Amino acid sequence: MGRGKRKYSCMDAGADEWSSRLGFILASIGSAVGIGNIWRFSTIVGQNGGGAYLVPYLCAVFLVGLPMMILEMQTGHRLRAQVVQAFHRARSPLRHAGWIVCILVTGIIGYYLVVTGWTLAYVVFSLSGTRELFPAFTASFAPIISFLASAAICGAVISFGVRKGIERITTFLVPAIFVILTGMVLIAVQLPGFAAGVSYFLTPDFSVLADPLIWGAAIGQVFFSLSVGYGALLTYGSYFRSGEEIPRSAAIVTAADLAVAFLAGLVIFPIVFSYGLEPAAGPELAFTTLPLAFALMPWGDVLAVVFFALLFFAAISSAISFLEVPTVTLATMARIPRRRAAALMTIVVSLVGLPAALSYSAYPLHIGGVPVLDLMDEIFGTFGLSVSGLLIAVTFSWFVGPEVIWGDISRLSLFMRIVVPLCRYVIPAALVIVIVFRVLSWFLPAG
Repeated sequence: MGRGKRKYSCMDAGADEWSSRLGFILASIGSAVGIGNIWRFSTIVGQNGGGAYLVPYLCAVFLVGLPMMILEMQTGHRLRAQVVQAFHRARSPLRHAGWIVCILVTGIIGYYLVVTGWTLAYVVFSLSGTRELFPAFTASFAPIISFLASAAICGAVISFGVRKGIERITTFLVPAIFVILTGMVLIAVQLPGFAAGVSYFLTPDFSVLADPLIWGAAIGQVFFSLSVGYGALLTYGSYFRSGEEIPRSAAIVTAADLAVAFLAGLVIFPIVFSYGLEPAAGPELAFTTLPLAFALMPWGDVLAVVFFALLFFAAISSAISFLEVPTVTLATMARIPRRRAAALMTIVVSLVGLPAALSYSAYPLHIGGVPVLDLMDEIFGTFGLSVSGLLIAVTFSWFVGPEVIWGDISRLSLFMRIVVPLCRYVIPAALVIVIVFRVLSWFLPAG
């Protein structure tokens, strides 16, 4: 490991610790469970043939996602460091890789807050009884206002610190997500298209296992859904006291993440099949297609409020964890109070995300005919997240002694003896393949 004369600690800037293991788990679930589990997961499933996508997805979760989550949490805990510090301690020159991760996460949070703002706006519309169609919504300046409001909410939560801010809000949000989803499943069971929707969603198709595009989509969704590769769980791990519990905690977070994704599928696909909607509708499913279905359903107005509250709770809990990464980095490296760092980073992400917010507004900002938000999703959310994950996996599996991250290897459980080589070999190889395919897709004609 690289040795620098200057000692840093993620506690230097006034950061505190989780009050308990439960607080750590709930916050980590809040980070992992986002709109990627509800809106994006259902979209990807629909676009990849329903149950045909589930086998690659579940393989990717257990071979890539869970081991990567354990690696991030364990690294943060063992090094007691935020992202840049952790890379610095691996090898001093690698601190630059840590800054790359922070820059990529800042780009992701910039456009992620735009979509978070959409969910917030639709909560307001639903509460007021307004059925706002997405084209009309994006033809106004409301997306910009809701984006800035979401950024302000995240910044405010982060400014209160780990226990009083992040832990307190996720202790409310995470149980609320599960309560809302369970209630919506009970309603979906009564719909006429429930059986058809469940059949489409859960019937596997093993013939697609030879399709590399399905595997690439599955790995990309796993990183997006589990919030691995962002450095957020590494940061959260640095606030956790009992490292021996990290593998078990990561397994609980992964199980909760999968539960939300599958419960969301049991809600969305029965609605889709009950009202003759298109399961492969894409991103417009949540903001255009489903609101039309709610308008036709008994108690549709109430369901609309509940559904968009669910989306907003999931989105904001993840957004908070993403914003924590650059905020605690700035607070620690610049040695400034957390609240000042939170305010500065809120301004930064607002400026970064503003072009994305404008691209779906009354002032449609496009580059080459493509909305800026879509470009940022491709650059930061798809390509950049894979690069970030690769940097984390390679650095802490190859440039840090295994005893530093994992402790006494000879005393590891059988499960952890499988996890370690997965982190060293399988995850980097999978991410290299995903990155290569993504780059090739930019230059090769579609189809």
